[in-house]
Amino acid sequence: MIQCSDCELCQRGADGEMIFLCDPFTNIKEPECLAKWQLLRLNTLIQQHERLQQVYDRLAPMQEKLFNYMEREIDEQEDTESWKRSLDEDDEDESSC
Repeated sequence: MIQCSDCELCQRGADGEMIFLCDPFTNIKEPECLAKWQLLRLNTLIQQHERLQQVYDRLAPMQEKLFNYMEREIDEQEDTESWKRSLDEDDEDESSC
């Protein structure tokens, strides 16, 4: 099995990070390369998910404040319109007598 560091489809970046030029659909050298490629993609997916979770964690307090504010506004709106309902109920009571 060829090590990735010995493969011509692997290059070193300026910071020493390995850059993989292999594509599983066109130029994979060995079957093990596909398994490695899948692990790299899975690792990338996990990193992106963790970053997204960090963003959600930062937004959670603000989102909670926003929900509380909206609930208060809705409750105040319902309270201000409660007199309409009480008048409607009084009218129904009088008409049923």
